[in-house]
Amino acid sequence: MNSPVFDLLVQLVSIDKSIVQPAYVQVAQQIMNAIQRGYLEKGSKLPGTRVLSKLLNVHRNTAVAIYDELASQGWVSIIPNKGTFVVVPEDSKVKIKASAQHINQVYEYPKIPGFPFQQSFNLASTKEETTAKYSISDGKPDLRLHPVHQFSRWYSAAMKRKPLINKWNRTSALIPSVFSTQLCNYLNATRGFHIKPTNLLNTRSTEMSLYIVSQVLINPGDFVLVGQLSNYVANMIFQQAGAKIKTVPVDDEGLDIGYIKKYFIHEHIRCIYVCSNRDYPTTTTLSTKRRLQLLELAKIHGIAIIEDDFDHDFQFEGSSMLPMACADAHGNIIYLGKLGQSLFPSFHTGFVVAPEQVITEANNYLQLLDTQGDLIQEQMLSELISEGEIYRLKKKNIVTYKQRRDALCAFLKEHFDNILDWQIPSGGLALWLRFKRPISLLKLAEEAEKLDLFLPKTILFQDKNNCAIRFGYGNLNEEELKIVIEKLKQAYLQLVAV
Repeated sequence: MNSPVFDLLVQLVSIDKSIVQPAYVQVAQQIMNAIQRGYLEKGSKLPGTRVLSKLLNVHRNTAVAIYDELASQGWVSIIPNKGTFVVVPEDSKVKIKASAQHINQVYEYPKIPGFPFQQSFNLASTKEETTAKYSISDGKPDLRLHPVHQFSRWYSAAMKRKPLINKWNRTSALIPSVFSTQLCNYLNATRGFHIKPTNLLNTRSTEMSLYIVSQVLINPGDFVLVGQLSNYVANMIFQQAGAKIKTVPVDDEGLDIGYIKKYFIHEHIRCIYVCSNRDYPTTTTLSTKRRLQLLELAKIHGIAIIEDDFDHDFQFEGSSMLPMACADAHGNIIYLGKLGQSLFPSFHTGFVVAPEQVITEANNYLQLLDTQGDLIQEQMLSELISEGEIYRLKKKNIVTYKQRRDALCAFLKEHFDNILDWQIPSGGLALWLRFKRPISLLKLAEEAEKLDLFLPKTILFQDKNNCAIRFGYGNLNEEELKIVIEKLKQAYLQLVAV
């Protein structure tokens, strides 16, 4: 007759062959759970490996691996010529996740906390889910262009660098890292800067850079000026810092500096957020005249300018405009950028260029958020900068994206020539499409999703003065762009026919 332990194992243990987790790990985790919950008591003798393999209908080698896994984590003791016995380690109260077991169903973690906490409306997620095959972004690059095989070799090589451990164990930051030096050299060569590592802070992303800067710069109640149609992520960050956001009109020359002088100069303006090359979302470039006006305004009134150069790498005609920060002699500008936009997102790095005292304070915040950093990434990016690979990849991808932009404009002219207005930007991965006659963009999105095309709400801009879409094309190849425009036209015709 089967012992109670045998019956218990048959009832509690199941193997899910549809998941990638090995069978021996699944069974071991389920036995751990049974021990934790008291189904298998301390000292209980478990069946031998031959018997266990028959009970669970697995190979005997799998049964041996199950007990080895349990023994390695201290859940059983294997005594030669006697058997395998349950041992309860001191930390057994920690729950072990086992996806293929039935007894986990009796546990449900609370949804509502037993204590009050602050819920922030400003941080409400704007992420939307869809099952549609095609999706329009707000200007994201195509991850399929990332050189996967090359990066596998580069990353592996960076992992094997002997000085890496010494860098991780370094307690003094008095000497600038190789990456900081290389990044400074790269920015000085490509963006007209004359900075040192003490003027530079690298972060995980542009969003992290802006969050840290806002913590350093903004006090609750401070006025922050942004474009009338602005980057919603930036606005969320400013609001979370306690800022009062005021909007400024944007025309064909970019942010209206005269409007600021007329309506806001008597207020205590803490900072002005401006895009360096192309305004978000309209893609309009801030003119040279207004750049000079903005610099003068900041100098006279002690205003900080946050200059976000989010798409510097994607310039198709001519050269990108040099940042205002490279001509800032009075320390009014905090410059945000991103390195490696042609790479997979996990290899991107954000950075901040600012006066040394600002960088010192920002670095203190960074140490709270990200003490560890990513030295492997820094090692690899340092080598890619020094060997010219970053520049080569950028130039290679620019050719592809320019072809996509031109193809999109051709498709738009074919299908939307009398419906939309647009200007062809000199760079960036998005077009600003304005409807000549206002329609409901939300209803357009609903019709499009019926046709397997997803338009996220974050790319739709509609108010009494605007009915426009920020159409990001970088993530779509030419064939996909043709399909997307045809589906968008079909959705439009369905909407206006109602």
